[in-house]
Amino acid sequence: MTSAIQTPTRDQLRSHLVTSRIAGRVATPRENNLRNFLLMSRREPLYLFGLRPTGSWTFPEVLALMAERCGVVPDPDFTAGQDTIDPDRTLDRLDAMADRLRLAAERQERVVVATGHPVGLRPTHTAVAAGLAAAGCRVLTAAGGWEHPDVPALGDQDGTLDWVDGVAVLRGPYGNLRHTHSPLLMEAILAALDAPPDLVLADHGWAGAAGQAGIDTVGFADCNDPALFVGEAEGRVLSCVPLDDNVDPRHYLPLTAYLLDRAELSAAGG
Repeated sequence: MTSAIQTPTRDQLRSHLVTSRIAGRVATPRENNLRNFLLMSRREPLYLFGLRPTGSWTFPEVLALMAERCGVVPDPDFTAGQDTIDPDRTLDRLDAMADRLRLAAERQERVVVATGHPVGLRPTHTAVAAGLAAAGCRVLTAAGGWEHPDVPALGDQDGTLDWVDGVAVLRGPYGNLRHTHSPLLMEAILAALDAPPDLVLADHGWAGAAGQAGIDTVGFADCNDPALFVGEAEGRVLSCVPLDDNVDPRHYLPLTAYLLDRAELSAAGG
């Protein structure tokens, strides 16, 4: 899929991130961001992604962190409208993610890849999983068919853990792939493995649970999902890439090509 896309330069990708609204002025409303920052500061389970922060992380502290690491508007009096993601921060953390993926390929590590976004970001995860496998990494799968329990604090998560092209997803009761923030899915994978993976590439609760377990973790996060940025600040997540995590999947193709190229991974079909 990515082999048909010319690898962009950093400047070209920066321009694309802004024009596609993966970064820059994103579609995520400020009201939603502030609400989620508050809920995370109150330690609501759905907004912690399986992480157990050790810092105080009050609402003002979360807002300040998100301004620093994601690029949201730092002014607490800005309470309505569109928020922002700094495209240079996106690129910096994407480079850091690529460097860790390259190291995984060099070491031929054991890797788990998972996503809570079965539409937008799944093709990116799929491409990286394929590239790592081609480099000799063992892309692990485990706990397929595990049924998510009814946990009201985590919202409606009815479904089972499944694997699609080496990427863990939540499959709904009617066969559809579901959006999920739950950390319990990654916890089930880790419990089913004989030994922990060397690296996890993921998002949402998949990434949070892995980072909390002490596993090298790189992942993507939107500006309304502060938990992984807190995890990065506390050293549990190696690289948290800020971006709008659910735009048209075609818009991620240049980003995916750039990531694979910097990580020195082959593209599918390339």
